[in-house]
Formats: sequence, structure tokens, C-alpha cells
Amino acid sequence: MPFLDYDVEIRRVICSTNAIESVNARYRRAIRARGHFPTDQAALKCLYLATRALDPTGKGRARWATRWKLALNAFAITFA
Repeated sequence: MPFLDYDVEIRRVICSTNAIESVNARYRRAIRARGHFPTDQAALKCLYLATRALDPTGKGRARWATRWKLALNAFAITFA
């Protein structure tokens, strides 16, 4: 299916993969800086802290919900 046949909301989501790659790069950087982890819990804590550092004010969740609501509805209609 050609890219332009999707709704505008779905195209915005497809183009937002740069944000996902940015988060993955931050995870890799945090893990590389630490080196090794004695337990799985320590590794999860490192990733949790890296995630919290992405949005220190905590307002990202509200922005996420408003941006993705239209896209989620478009996905539900397009891919029943």
C-alpha cells in the first residue's frame, strides 16, 4: 500500500520513528556508560532512569495522549 494512501494521522506516526530511534540511542548510551550490571534489576533501573531523564518535568504523557489519540482512532478504522 503506498504511503500517501494512509490517513494524515497515520503518516505522522510513521514519520515519528526518529523519536523512537532517539530513545533507543539514549538507552544504548546509558548502558554503554555503565558497562555491566550485577543483576537484571540494576539494568532495569538504569533504563528507567534514562527514560525519566527524557522528560524530567513529567508533562510528556499529556502531550503523548493528545498527539496519538487521532492516530489510534485512524489505525482502528483502517486496520479493523
